Amino acid sequence: MKDQHPALAKILLLVPRNGKPQPLMNMNRRIMNQLVCSGALLLGVAQQVLAADPAAVFRLEADPAHARIPVLSWDTEGGDRAKMNLLRTDTAVGLRIKMNGQWRGGETFATRVEKVGGAETRYRLALAPDAELTWRLQPGAGRLTMRFDGQGAGLSRVEGLELEFPFDPRVAATTLIPQVWDDEGNLHLPAIISAPDFGQMLLRAAPEADLKGRLTGGRANHTVDFTLELPVPQSGTAITLSLEPVRLPAPAGLQDQSLWRAARRGWFNAIEPSAQWNDWGYGDNRSGAPAGILANNVISDPVSCMIHMWADQALLTPSLPAGISVSNLVRRTVDWWLDHRTKPTGEVIAYWDYADMLDTNASPLISAWDYVEATGDRAWLARRIERLEFIAQYLVKRDVDNDGLVESTHSGNYGTLIEPLRGGSAYDTINAGFKDAYCNAQIYRAFRCLADLERQLQRPERQQQYTERADRLKAAYVKTFFNPATGWLAWWKSEDGEVHDLSSPMISSLAICYGLVEPSQGRQMLDRLWNKIEAVGFKRFDLGVPLTLVPVRRGDYLIGLEGPGSNCPKKEDGSDTFGQYLNGGCCVSDAVYFITALHIAGEHARGDRILRAMVERQERGVFPNGGGFQNGVVNEGPRGAEFYDWNGETTGYEGHLTYSFSFLQAILLREPALRARLFRPLQ
Repeated sequence: MKDQHPALAKILLLVPRNGKPQPLMNMNRRIMNQLVCSGALLLGVAQQVLAADPAAVFRLEADPAHARIPVLSWDTEGGDRAKMNLLRTDTAVGLRIKMNGQWRGGETFATRVEKVGGAETRYRLALAPDAELTWRLQPGAGRLTMRFDGQGAGLSRVEGLELEFPFDPRVAATTLIPQVWDDEGNLHLPAIISAPDFGQMLLRAAPEADLKGRLTGGRANHTVDFTLELPVPQSGTAITLSLEPVRLPAPAGLQDQSLWRAARRGWFNAIEPSAQWNDWGYGDNRSGAPAGILANNVISDPVSCMIHMWADQALLTPSLPAGISVSNLVRRTVDWWLDHRTKPTGEVIAYWDYADMLDTNASPLISAWDYVEATGDRAWLARRIERLEFIAQYLVKRDVDNDGLVESTHSGNYGTLIEPLRGGSAYDTINAGFKDAYCNAQIYRAFRCLADLERQLQRPERQQQYTERADRLKAAYVKTFFNPATGWLAWWKSEDGEVHDLSSPMISSLAICYGLVEPSQGRQMLDRLWNKIEAVGFKRFDLGVPLTLVPVRRGDYLIGLEGPGSNCPKKEDGSDTFGQYLNGGCCVSDAVYFITALHIAGEHARGDRILRAMVERQERGVFPNGGGFQNGVVNEGPRGAEFYDWNGETTGYEGHLTYSFSFLQAILLREPALRARLFRPLQ
């Protein structure tokens, strides 16, 4: 083939071994002319080559003198992310070896280093005069193979062998998505190592063995450590570990795949099982996480009121390799909240020891439906249905005036949310309360989901009960929250009767997505909101949309939360912190509702204008170098890139916030068939 088509041979060389594709413009004119003259067959092959996925980039720098890897990184989409090291400074991937009851680092043993063929590195560790352990590193095209074998009778005295990966969450909130988490909090291979905005690598062993590991971390000191327990290889035996790039196929049924390649690496950014951590400075265990619970990020809090965001992402996620399931993480997370973080009253804790948030009960119900819909696991559902009904009944009892809406324990009255209190929903610095449009939208979806789960278990009386609750809530919703003065929905109606309208695109668009507002009326609301967006001068659609289009008054915000990034207004009209955090900042995650609602209403051009701007930003690079929606784990306001002001400056504190990346769901939800799948109980 090379002799027959010399121009094609040169084109094939453009598909790089180092994973850095060369632009078409770099081809010289002679080669281009040869292509044109080579006929349709040649041109077609060349187009296939140029249109092919870029080669993944894998970067490894082995220590020339000691058994350790100080630099490890990758970019599964063939970009330049791998120039940043995923490991902490002054650390390395290395071995821990236990002998005579003591653990020692592999780099402390006398080691002979061999280079084989220019790429392979062999570390031969002298564990004892009669025991040698060999660790081979064999990097390939976008991947790595590691082989461990040993020689000598003294290997029988080795009591333990571990491989440690010291990740730096300030670079990327690297976590693991394994095939199994056990009851002790260990993970079992195979597993996907997911480095947000860098990509995902599948880690597995050969011969297949039940290898387990630990994922631990520290929020205060920014550490994430993955420790894999290895069997001690005896003479004549070996174990091989492989790291291979993972690329998600386009979801089944996705008709327009033009945005998928740009989004697939970031899709996993929404899925962050927690490391085992508890070091945020509280001696009473107020904060922390067990291993393997879906959380804000790998070393941040599990939050019950947001499980449905992760569960929706899981339901829409294509099949993963090696039997790994994101939906199993949803089940594990829901079980943990139901069994360990639910009060005897049926109220689910939100996070830490904060409660009084109605979406905390709605979100696990929605997530349970997502899990069963994704897996068909009705055996789990049958075991958990009574517990799900238990937390649903808490919501039923909160309809204190019997009007169909579920009333918050917060009054929502102006000026009543004062530190150390938190608000009545995931938007916990907003003083929403009593009749809350956001919470009731989520509760409506939760009742519909629970009714469908009851149907699947052939429990018609309970199905009817929750169907009627949803019907009554819907009947009261628009007439309670529609504000004729603005033409869209207000956020809440407080106990004293005041209507609190913050001009929030999120509130109306969420109700449209869930079918609480009919498309014709929704179109009118969205048109008014779009005009308002233009009137206030917001133009940065690459950041999403602002949570509110007007300042949040001081008494409608959390009063007294001081310190950098607190964003609590000092002025009564809220103008001094407008555009920051929940006071009109761009909350990336909310964009999924607004974009999807625009498509439901037939405003496709407007929806795509926002979506394409956000996807382009996501793909441009790791924040702050040109784009992205996270800058690693920050834990310091206002440096976190999960919120922005209208100029693109950060106003958040997490840095990596998993549900920011729910905006990528809009790539699917712009299509009616995929909306119908996610929102089936709402039809």
